[in-house]
Amino acid sequence: MRTLEKNGPSHILAVLTDDVSAVAWALQCVPGLTINGAVLVGGAVYLACLSWTIFLGVVGLMLVGALTYKVLHDRAFRLIYAARESRASLFRHFRSLTEGIKELMMHRGRREAFLSEDVTHTALSLRHLNLVATKQYMIADGWTQFLFYSLIGAILLVVPNLFTLPAESLTGYVFTILYMMNPQWAVIGTVPTLIRGQVALEKIEGLGLSLESLEEAKETDAGFHPQTLQTPSLEWEGVVFSYDDEGPGDNSFVLGPVDFRLNPGDLVFIVGGNGSGKSTFVKLLVGLYRPQLGEIRLGGTPIADSNRDWYRQHFSVTFSDFYLFEKLLGLEKNTLDSRAQMYLRNLALDRKVRVTEQRLSTTDLSQGQRRRLALLTAYLEDRPFYVFDEWAADQDPQYKEVFYTELLPELRDRGKGVAVITHDDRYFHLGDRIIKFDEGKIIGSWSGSSSPEEPLHRVNRKLDRRA
Repeated sequence: MRTLEKNGPSHILAVLTDDVSAVAWALQCVPGLTINGAVLVGGAVYLACLSWTIFLGVVGLMLVGALTYKVLHDRAFRLIYAARESRASLFRHFRSLTEGIKELMMHRGRREAFLSEDVTHTALSLRHLNLVATKQYMIADGWTQFLFYSLIGAILLVVPNLFTLPAESLTGYVFTILYMMNPQWAVIGTVPTLIRGQVALEKIEGLGLSLESLEEAKETDAGFHPQTLQTPSLEWEGVVFSYDDEGPGDNSFVLGPVDFRLNPGDLVFIVGGNGSGKSTFVKLLVGLYRPQLGEIRLGGTPIADSNRDWYRQHFSVTFSDFYLFEKLLGLEKNTLDSRAQMYLRNLALDRKVRVTEQRLSTTDLSQGQRRRLALLTAYLEDRPFYVFDEWAADQDPQYKEVFYTELLPELRDRGKGVAVITHDDRYFHLGDRIIKFDEGKIIGSWSGSSSPEEPLHRVNRKLDRRA
């Protein structure tokens, strides 16, 4: 999660498309490289058998050529690496083009500057780097051919004057070297592809992206079935998280230390201003981030990297920047369609959306309606804990009323632990607790039922006094 956030979608797209293809092309060169390499080795053994003296001279000339080729190769490698960075920048501009099309169309100056200064400049830079890298490889290839034909000329014109060799040995050398010509060009021709594959592989490994194996999933999920699991208590003790991977620094945002508890049947409202740490708290709460200090326990079991995925399976979440899949994936199929239609009626979406064979008929809805579809997915998951990140922010008043007065109390009555990030102070009296964040710390906790419909500014004053 942090890798994706730090590198951004453009780098990830470059890895998934460009880099993976480069590695695939490099792998396809391996069989031919092996065969041609075997031919070259066999030819070298035969030449050594004909004359060790001439063979040592040939090896010396080849070492000079190899060292010169390496210098040219290193230049080309640096250019290919820079071209890879330019491709990532170009992906970033493509993303800006698709996601910012409305803003670009509404301002001619912005559009012209974006196309000329960003897109065109990056595309020209990428073209230049690719052309110069290709030029370096052409120079290296030409230099190798020059040495190759110079070697044949030296064998025919110089060696007979220095050594007494049978004509059969000289012709054997010439014909063997000519026979080795095509395999040698083939090996040299695969070098650019292999280098691009090497750069791509370094980029892939540098991101550290991986999906856990099926074996790991089976180990961590052994015996877990959210529909039958009894809701355990969730406890935090001294949890600290910083966006600085090296640890909390002077300028990095730090959440914590935080002590927190969420029991079965709890309804907790999380409040605080922008930048107070609410979203970071949610990502830590549901296991998307790992804490740098402190301990998280679920039902008394400490959570570590080995069981973090198992921990995540206890949460149903609707994020503020949620994503809707067209299919209801990974859910129990037997009664899924009928249960989904029931919730669609409760969410007043049954006239717009239908579920057939686990597939939503459409996701082309308003933002508020799409958010209700995300809530549908969370309800169908039926997990022990529910987390809602600003779910009601873009809902009409009647749906807000249904969410706070019907849906949330229903979840609490079913024994679910519910955490809601919200600014809707008129519903605070429905919660068991109100927790306020400020600058990454909990500055107070208040009972919602003690002050029905108390305005938020009064609650803030009370929380500030308690802090």
